[in-house]
Amino acid sequence: MGLGAATAAVLATATPALAETESASPQKRVRRVYEKQSSRAGGTWNSFISVTGSTIVEDKADELVEAYSVNKIAVATAVLDKVDRGLLKLDQRVDVPADIIVAGGDGILGLDGAYPSSITLGHVLALLLTVSDDTCVRLCGLVAPSKEINEILVAKGFPKTQVKPVANPNRFFLGQTTPRETHDLLQALVGGTLLSKASGDYLLNILRSQAAFTDGIRRNMSSVERGRVATKAGWFNDGRNEAGIIFDTAGKPVLTYSLFAHTPDEPENFGATHPLVEARAVMGRAFFDAVEKLAPPATARALTAAPAYRPSNGG
Repeated sequence: MGLGAATAAVLATATPALAETESASPQKRVRRVYEKQSSRAGGTWNSFISVTGSTIVEDKADELVEAYSVNKIAVATAVLDKVDRGLLKLDQRVDVPADIIVAGGDGILGLDGAYPSSITLGHVLALLLTVSDDTCVRLCGLVAPSKEINEILVAKGFPKTQVKPVANPNRFFLGQTTPRETHDLLQALVGGTLLSKASGDYLLNILRSQAAFTDGIRRNMSSVERGRVATKAGWFNDGRNEAGIIFDTAGKPVLTYSLFAHTPDEPENFGATHPLVEARAVMGRAFFDAVEKLAPPATARALTAAPAYRPSNGG
């Protein structure tokens, strides 16, 4: 009798909190999981998250941050802007001499060993945005110098999202951004105001491909679910960043996230076990589930459905 009464008392006390959690709106669930996981992981977070066009998380969102490879989206935007204006073509070839290779970084061109060679500009962008190939940053610089990239981004309304020039005008560091500007750039991309529809769909399809980053937001998702998330991560020194968009089943954007975080902990760990990356993996699963049933704004533009994932066994 005593045990039963105590159990009943505990349940009675816990029920309101449980009911509140289960009945919380998707927007509140997104905010709560962000707050819980960012606090648990530690470090400094600068973030901006919106759900169906409404701001949900605004955490030091206007501070300049090191973008690292998240700014490869901005670089690709500048290159595709030149494609839209007829100055470049995706099927034109770009030379890959031995002295342009970034050794020991991310990507696959450094593994080639067969130089000089050449690849198409379309392949350059696909490698830049999926396996985050560092050599492809330099290859983009050959067709869009740093000064021109920054001018294009300013003209498009993103003056704080800039690459950092160096003495060689065709090379640059990936530079800085703010969480708000990266978020807004992604919103412009899905809204059809950043690039032509063809270039915008091309860029988004690369970002949501199965070959794109899976250690963070997309880690705990099926292949079908991953196809509904366009994402780009960036890591260097103490920073672990990621930005992207979650789409509904009809291909319309529902949630846009721009997450920049840094910590002095585990500076040599660039893998899935880093606490900041693990936090994003939990966030991603929770974000996806929270907004699964939400209807996007009626004005949201639908992206072409992602091709079904069909692995090949050769042949």
